[in-house]
Amino acid sequence: MAMIEIDNVSKSFTLHNQGGATIEVMRGASLSVAAGECVALVGASGSGKSTVMRMIYGNYLAASGRIVVGGLDVARAAPREILSLRRDTLGYVSQFLRVVPRVPTLDVVAEPLRAVGVPEDEARDRSAAMLARLNVPETLWHLSPTTFSGGEQQRVNIARGFIHAYPALLLDEPTASLDGGNREVVLSLIEEAKARGAAIVGIFHDETARARVCDREIDVTGFSPQAAA
Repeated sequence: MAMIEIDNVSKSFTLHNQGGATIEVMRGASLSVAAGECVALVGASGSGKSTVMRMIYGNYLAASGRIVVGGLDVARAAPREILSLRRDTLGYVSQFLRVVPRVPTLDVVAEPLRAVGVPEDEARDRSAAMLARLNVPETLWHLSPTTFSGGEQQRVNIARGFIHAYPALLLDEPTASLDGGNREVVLSLIEEAKARGAAIVGIFHDETARARVCDREIDVTGFSPQAAA
């Protein structure tokens, strides 16, 4: 049984600043990802890779079709159900850090653990261990990550995304902005997540990383109405 399944999904955007024109960007999108499998979304820039990820996460609403993650149809779920899914089941490592200002990095990374009931001391200890593994200097742990460099912020995103054993993960360029040593740490984290049974969908422009951790590639260009025309 697939942990992540997309079935005949379509998506359109309405351009309200252009007279309400509607653009169909996706049609008939279907894919499935089993537990322990990593699937890479590939295709030219603008082909819809990020759109697929955002629909799986519930940020974009599908016009039709089913998007099932851990038994929940995200395309029809209530907001509270999507929030619960993100807390317990579906992690997301984005390229951009979005956190509450002035919250220390240690607490930013520990927050997903506290949300699922891990005691505060244990959550902070596990946060510290993950930050150390990703080579974030201890001198930064009590500062807000909003002041960090791009590479440091990326590592905080990764630490936060992998701190809880999510059954499903979305990874948006997880090795971008990283040096060789930290890239290796991230690839190891992905391999460990697969080994424990996580289903992963990712965008990897790093071809070597993609070849190492991904089991299959899906070219989303095939979901484009223009390509089908």
